[in-house]
Amino acid sequence: MAREDPLAIGGVIGDVLNPFTSSVSLTISINNRAISNGYELRPSVVVNRPRVTVGGDDLRIFYTLVMVDADAPSPSNPVLREYMHWMVTDIPATTNASFGREVVVYESPQPSAGIHRLVFVLFQQLGRDTVITPELRHNFNSRNFAENNNLTPVAAAYVNCQRERGCGGRRY
Repeated sequence: MAREDPLAIGGVIGDVLNPFTSSVSLTISINNRAISNGYELRPSVVVNRPRVTVGGDDLRIFYTLVMVDADAPSPSNPVLREYMHWMVTDIPATTNASFGREVVVYESPQPSAGIHRLVFVLFQQLGRDTVITPELRHNFNSRNFAENNNLTPVAAAYVNCQRERGCGGRRY
């Protein structure tokens, strides 16, 4: 029996990205703990930017990392989809995001209603300094951004985040 893709189950494929084949490892750590797809977090845990480690084997290959809220301002009315919380370009393979260039400063998620999917997408660049930084955080579109900058998605992950005192589950 084939294992289903957690990105498809979580709606990341469809809402944020088209289907793609993951080809580079992507590790997201929060408070020194690696997290997996669908992990539940509260805003107090993501006040500081996560540590993101990129795989690969050639330091001459560069990546762009974006972190978006796929459900802004609320899952039932995501009119600001995708809200960009963070962007780092020119990350060399085999390193982490701190080796790249932070072009959109990390903004801590503060969901006010419902459970939000915070999506991390890693794109392979054509080369260093080839990515144009978007002007706005709201209504960012990962597909258009990739097309406009000749980027290829190579890895993605997502976590769920809701307000501190929130309760309940995701409605599909």
